[in-house]
Amino acid sequence: MSGYLKREDQRLRNYVASMRAVFRKRAVYSDETSFYRSPFEPKPGDLVRIRIRTYKNNVDEVWFISGALRSQMEKKETRECFDYYEISITCGEDPIIYYFELKSGNIVYYYNKIGVTRDLTERHAFRIHPGFSTPEWARGTVMYQIYTDRFANGDPANDVLTDEYAYLEGHSRHIDDWYAVPEDFDVRNFYGGDIEGIEQKLDYLEDLGVEVLYLNPIFVSPSNHKYDIQDYDHVDPHFSKMIHDGGDLLAPGDMDNQHAGRYIKRVTDTENLAASDAYFVSFVEKVHARGMKVILDGVFNHCGSFNKWMDRERIYEGRPGFEPGAYVSNRSPYRDFFKFNNEHAWPYNEFYDGWWGHATLPKLNYEDSKKLEEYILNIGRKWVSPPFNCDGWRLDVAADLGHSAEYNHIFWKKFRKAVKEANPDALILAEHYGETFDWLKGDEWDTVMNYDAFMEPVTWFLTGMEKHSDQFRTDLLGNGTSFKDAVNYHMASFMGPSLLCAMNELDNHDHSRFLTRTNHRVGRVSFLGAEAAGEDISYPVLREAVLIQMTFPGAPTIYYGDEAGVVGFTDPDNRRTYPWGREKKDLIKFYKTAIRMHKGSRALREGSYKDLGSGQNLVAYGRFTNREQIVVVVNSSTESIIAEIPVWETGVPRNRNTLMRELLRTNEQGYASRLTAHDVTAGILTIELSAHEAVVLKA
Repeated sequence: MSGYLKREDQRLRNYVASMRAVFRKRAVYSDETSFYRSPFEPKPGDLVRIRIRTYKNNVDEVWFISGALRSQMEKKETRECFDYYEISITCGEDPIIYYFELKSGNIVYYYNKIGVTRDLTERHAFRIHPGFSTPEWARGTVMYQIYTDRFANGDPANDVLTDEYAYLEGHSRHIDDWYAVPEDFDVRNFYGGDIEGIEQKLDYLEDLGVEVLYLNPIFVSPSNHKYDIQDYDHVDPHFSKMIHDGGDLLAPGDMDNQHAGRYIKRVTDTENLAASDAYFVSFVEKVHARGMKVILDGVFNHCGSFNKWMDRERIYEGRPGFEPGAYVSNRSPYRDFFKFNNEHAWPYNEFYDGWWGHATLPKLNYEDSKKLEEYILNIGRKWVSPPFNCDGWRLDVAADLGHSAEYNHIFWKKFRKAVKEANPDALILAEHYGETFDWLKGDEWDTVMNYDAFMEPVTWFLTGMEKHSDQFRTDLLGNGTSFKDAVNYHMASFMGPSLLCAMNELDNHDHSRFLTRTNHRVGRVSFLGAEAAGEDISYPVLREAVLIQMTFPGAPTIYYGDEAGVVGFTDPDNRRTYPWGREKKDLIKFYKTAIRMHKGSRALREGSYKDLGSGQNLVAYGRFTNREQIVVVVNSSTESIIAEIPVWETGVPRNRNTLMRELLRTNEQGYASRLTAHDVTAGILTIELSAHEAVVLKA
């Protein structure tokens, strides 16, 4: 019997020790926000204070390790159940890569961006790149993406006309019914949305809570998406203003754009182009007067076959003020802007590299043309400088720019220098899928569109759907552990400043609408039909996603119309018009409420992030500063669950009972922002969530 008791006693001691170890590890925390590293964006010569917290009296020593430097940190403060250790270091010119070593008795463990670990690779280390800074206005800012042709038609006089020109084996076409769903092949169809339409809706956007407008490309281009740039130097008059009009439309069956007199007049007349640019200047001024910003879409990997440098359509050929295009003549000053594969095919050489083989998207040939490189750098400078004064660039397929990754890094370093010298407060935000670590080292992009650490984990967890609606995975639907692991891993690629201004979208012009993903329909509009995009959708699941979006690290970015209930499969179906007069007004009210909550909290804009025990059908995390604690709990299932959330990990007191009040709750019955309070006992919040319910609470 005594042997049994000894074994039980030892087992109990082992259990208590293991629980203390788990408890100790969950208490350890540091990150790159301003509380744990000050100043937030240090410059060379700055003295930087770095902090880490541990559980009170649980750690004997804490060491700061950076390369060969190994320095013991000093316990500076004890607050609630935490000890805070500090060290101050002076920044030089070189990056500082660091992690922490903690000792407790005979136990030694390490801490970096992925938590307590033995994986000490540079990718997971904390990083300081002295001199790297992002615009302060971009941290946690609320963005709104506008696909201009589909948002609002403010000036019908500038609409693209049916038969105005030929493109992709057909004529341009004006769609008279604003509410018609896009056709399966939609690229040359136009609904008439323009910049004046956006201007007329600025009251709506400001009331919604929008702080930044991100515009899909607005430069002269023949498609409605305008990722086939014709002229980087001017805003398309079809989107802006034209003072000279007239000329012939194409006759039926005529595919020769040399006969497209109306189009040529509209987009090459120098006074039209000047008027178009001038109107855009006034538009940006009006946006700025409201305290809002404007980000442009930079398509620098490829241009369009209509581009004046290529001129495959020959609409610039022989016109005063324009040099011959590279398609037209091998003596063109733009000859080396493109890579031609047949040196004996001029005039009208069609043997050039196209992006992904598309002849309508000529690949730009930077490595062989310093003139092209400087031209695009000047475009980068131009639109963030007076008189245009735009506030940044979103960079299309940025990692594909040149013929090699090595050149791409060289170019984006030059681009950053050019843009930041022209406008130090401009944001450089790249479209990028996959690993971001090599691109976010402080000397290229500020940040990225956050697919891997936001869009993908959220859509898998709440819908089980791939972001194009191409796949449904039951193993990822409701898998909070996968959500936690994906977020934790991919966030480690970001430096703190980059994470806080990352573009957090649920969907955009390249992916199916999130609301459509809630119906679990796999496929595309071409064989499912447009009506299927709106069948069996779930507004409660969308509201859960928005609640996550408005409480996650980064800049929550709304794709126009999501707030009004727009549905759609992957492009072109996701590019439906904003349904003015047919909006889901209750959904818009919910967005306003969620945005107001986001904007009213420093913790949600700039605070730390910590997972609080996500698991099956459950995602729980905290956003916190030293003064404010926010907790988010989400139930993805169709059943009620009871969750015990260790809110003490955000700084909620553990040594006394306290309350957390609800800021926002959404479920299958609707939503509410109310002051319902919940007891917190010994740092644990016990909360019941009904089906598809999510709640935001504040200590």
